[in-house]
Amino acid sequence: MKFDKTIAVRENKTIYKTGDAVVKVFDSSYSKADVLNEALNQARIEETGINMPKIREVLTIDGKWAIVSDFIEGKTMAQLMEENPDKYDEYLDKFVDLQLDIHNRKAPLLNKLKDKMHRKISEADLDATTKYELNTRLESMPKHNKVCHGDFNPANIIISPDGTPYVLDWAHATQGNASADVARTYLLFCLKGDEMIAKKYLDIFCKKSDTARQYVQKWMPIVAASQSVKGKPEEREFLLSWADVVEYE
Repeated sequence: MKFDKTIAVRENKTIYKTGDAVVKVFDSSYSKADVLNEALNQARIEETGINMPKIREVLTIDGKWAIVSDFIEGKTMAQLMEENPDKYDEYLDKFVDLQLDIHNRKAPLLNKLKDKMHRKISEADLDATTKYELNTRLESMPKHNKVCHGDFNPANIIISPDGTPYVLDWAHATQGNASADVARTYLLFCLKGDEMIAKKYLDIFCKKSDTARQYVQKWMPIVAASQSVKGKPEEREFLLSWADVVEYE
């Protein structure tokens, strides 16, 4: 397969453009099960009708697993926010509307968010007491079955030239409680050092969805512990400090 250009290089994977398609090539050390699960997630999300790049095929290239999807022309919302700071609030408002639309969808065959969180907490670098408290809190949270993106941030949204938004990267998609997804997005903003933006995002989401801020905050230690397992070394200390605040205030 001939590649036109490299779009992005990330840990364990490289993304290329070829014609009207995008090829995500995973390192040879990447788990086959994780690649196939990502492709399956993408196929199941397609069935919900969300605007996203359609998956075309899963194959191997020089012994490495790869996923081929539609190429979407446009700029990421993160790029547009950076290029048009005067429109930041407008983009943030649209960002929240997109997330709310995702949460209104159902995909009954997706993995369950609670199961994933329990597994990640058990793998986290935390003492047994903290893990117990986090798992107890997780089990007490209301059980929902809403589609949760799992990595919803402005860099994962492409805005086409006609203004249509497309949501990318469904590797972490699950079904569960939407407020866990919101807590994850809040923490992603914080990890970038955008705490003021994180607070503004949370305010907008809570107002639009009529969700209590405290309800989302109860998820933050749980989500931080889960995120810390695969977090970058420089992020892990920050995330674990959140996970230790079991009674977040």
